[in-house]
Amino acid sequence: MHVTGVMSPTGAMTTEPEAGRPEASALTSVTSAAATAWNGLSYLARTMGVPRGLRGLAVEVAWTAVHLSVYPWGLLDEALRPGGVHAHHRTDHLPPGERSLLVSDLDGAAIPVLLVHGIVDNRSIFVHLARVLRRRGHGTVQAVNYSPMTAFTGDIRAAARDLGEHVERLCAVSGSDRVHVIGHSLGGLIARYYVQRLGGDARVDTLVTLGTPHRGSAIAHLLPPTLVPRQLQPGSDLLRELDEPAVGCRTRFLAVWSRMDQLIIPQRNARLTHPDLEVSNVRLDHVGHMAMTIDPEAVHLVTCALSRTRSTRERAAEAALTQAAG
Repeated sequence: MHVTGVMSPTGAMTTEPEAGRPEASALTSVTSAAATAWNGLSYLARTMGVPRGLRGLAVEVAWTAVHLSVYPWGLLDEALRPGGVHAHHRTDHLPPGERSLLVSDLDGAAIPVLLVHGIVDNRSIFVHLARVLRRRGHGTVQAVNYSPMTAFTGDIRAAARDLGEHVERLCAVSGSDRVHVIGHSLGGLIARYYVQRLGGDARVDTLVTLGTPHRGSAIAHLLPPTLVPRQLQPGSDLLRELDEPAVGCRTRFLAVWSRMDQLIIPQRNARLTHPDLEVSNVRLDHVGHMAMTIDPEAVHLVTCALSRTRSTRERAAEAALTQAAG
């Protein structure tokens, strides 16, 4: 039962201050600040309170340092290797175990994979994941770069249109009529908008999001007050648009999120829930935001999703839902 209002300690019903009054605004500000502080303390407890949390924090710091060192290469790679992402990919030099995807799922291996990075980032964030996917037999794995200024002068809707054009070019070059898309952070939201609002479900077979703020993030309030940060704020017009019906959407979704994600506040906002979408949500416990592209379990989830097999974590989650429903 849903009841509007707040119960007083005596059991009498009291109404909340009317919207627009100074006391209502002050109460909202205090409540928001308290919620933010509580989320921060919860994050610190998860990070520092257990050995695995400390290990996850160390991995996050180390990978961020490595990523910063290869960041310039991510900006130059596309210019230095024109067409390199479409070069013929041979697997005959791989050991049998690493050719397993080609043996078990020829169709899945033939579908190109498109990697879409996050805010103020570039394709270098996927250096490890792209290597794993190629060694698993995926012949075409492409990581795109969109402008680093998208966060300050861009628009998620415009970036989604650009992504759609890139998908069409990739399909034309590869000869495939479908693609898989993996989006990290903002990249997942751009890809989701393309799928849900621009007809991208006709092209995208599987969309995997890693640490994507599907419900926004409180961190966005701390960014410059330009369009993209406003679109990333919880309750924004863009996020409300993505909540609209998407009946008949043909894309499968996997949303991987972490309780230790320091950039998605609250962390559960990286879950994807929509009545019209075929979605699997998988929670990780001790993986930071940047490390989600190299974490072994996250990488395993991605490869399982693209080969249409279910990971142990997904099977356990499905069994729990079935048991709860029974």
